[in-house]
Amino acid sequence: MEVLYRCCCGLDVHKKSITACVLRVEKGKTRKEKRRFGTFTRELLEMADWLTNCGVTHVAMESTGVYWKPVWNILEGQFEVLLVNAQHIKAVPGRKTDQKDCEWIAELLQHGLLRASFVPDRPIRELRDLTRYRASLTQEINRIANRIQKVLEDANIKLASVASDPLGASGRAMLRSIVDGNENADQLAEMSKGILRNKIPELRVALEGRLTDHHRFMLKLLLEQLRSAEATITKVEQELEKRMRPFEETVHRLDTIPGVDLVTAWSLLAEIGFNMEQFPSAAHLASWGGLCPGNYESAGKRLSGKTRKGSPALRRCLCQVASVISHQHNNYLSARYRRIPARRGNKRAILAVAHSVLVVAYYLISNQKEYQDLGPDYFDRSNADRLRRSLVHRLERLGHRVTLEPLNQPV
Repeated sequence: MEVLYRCCCGLDVHKKSITACVLRVEKGKTRKEKRRFGTFTRELLEMADWLTNCGVTHVAMESTGVYWKPVWNILEGQFEVLLVNAQHIKAVPGRKTDQKDCEWIAELLQHGLLRASFVPDRPIRELRDLTRYRASLTQEINRIANRIQKVLEDANIKLASVASDPLGASGRAMLRSIVDGNENADQLAEMSKGILRNKIPELRVALEGRLTDHHRFMLKLLLEQLRSAEATITKVEQELEKRMRPFEETVHRLDTIPGVDLVTAWSLLAEIGFNMEQFPSAAHLASWGGLCPGNYESAGKRLSGKTRKGSPALRRCLCQVASVISHQHNNYLSARYRRIPARRGNKRAILAVAHSVLVVAYYLISNQKEYQDLGPDYFDRSNADRLRRSLVHRLERLGHRVTLEPLNQPV
């Protein structure tokens, strides 16, 4: 097999140790040299110096949890570093040791049989940390809200049965008063604001419960935790806004896509980056994101169309956008959604719309153009004859004789 890299290295990365195997081709023969290093910064720098002295040009390692990140940060810029999916380089059965693993990685790299994963530049990786942290904080707020509801139900306080948002301005004022020891349902109901004041009689009944000191203690802790999480989200969003200022035009373009707001645009850019050159086409980007059908065919039969595992953060973000679009009625993407559920189901429809949004984002970023919606009647206009025949056929099956006459065109 042809040797592409005459001096390369394979790394088997663990939490506390790294095993390195350098393969060097000299006079037609391959020479192996192995060493083990620790994972402290000083030891990683020693490994980088050793690789440099060996004349290594390419380094490959598995994406092992988060343990590959410090190694990548040290080696980035000094060597051509490849981060490889562990499933793509399964070890040979019966040869499972750290020494054999790094040797196997080095051999695959030497012959160009490894496919590198997409690792963006450091600024994009830092944006990813911020957007993903914000998403986890949002999930934590939802969990806290559920815990608060659980405590209220245990105290027989039915606030959520009357107020659509029990943690809105009115609900929080009532909860703070409850924590302070107020059990008067009439006084609590009078704290309602806005349109919720129209439901004061229902609130008086819903706020009659059986509160104990334990309930007040739990509500106090949960409300403090809720305020802390919301304050952290505000700080994260302020940092994101500051870092995204140089790219306001790109963010604005993505914000014009139906269902995409400012935070979603930040998340999209943090996951796919600002440079689309690493993706040859929109189809490659959709495949990388795990938002297209799988490719598994044998003997002329398509055996499975299951989507591959892609970026969970990108998939979650786009599926949320698709879920918002599914409730809209005035754009092309909502029309695309409504064509699919009857035949393929709601989940496939959500995934199809998420794929469309990702393709749109790819072209908006790469071509630097504004989003132009095709309109909710796009599919009717593109298949006008077919739609006409279908509607006529349905009326005929109901026992009607149909005659179509075109409307007079204005002169």
